Amino acid sequence: MEQRKIIPGIHCDVSNCVYNDKRSNCYANEIEVGPHQAQKKDDTICATFRQGEHQ
Repeated sequence: MEQRKIIPGIHCDVSNCVYNDKRSNCYANEIEVGPHQAQKKDDTICATFRQGEHQ
């Protein structure tokens, strides 16, 4: 079984993302946040998000 390593300091509330360990930790290899033209927090998205099962 592959060991998952969480990304320290990254908190994720998206419970149906495949990289969320169900304790609000992210274990993707890396994250990408965009888009580049964002001007404020509400303009950003996590481009790493991949939908999994809703918990």
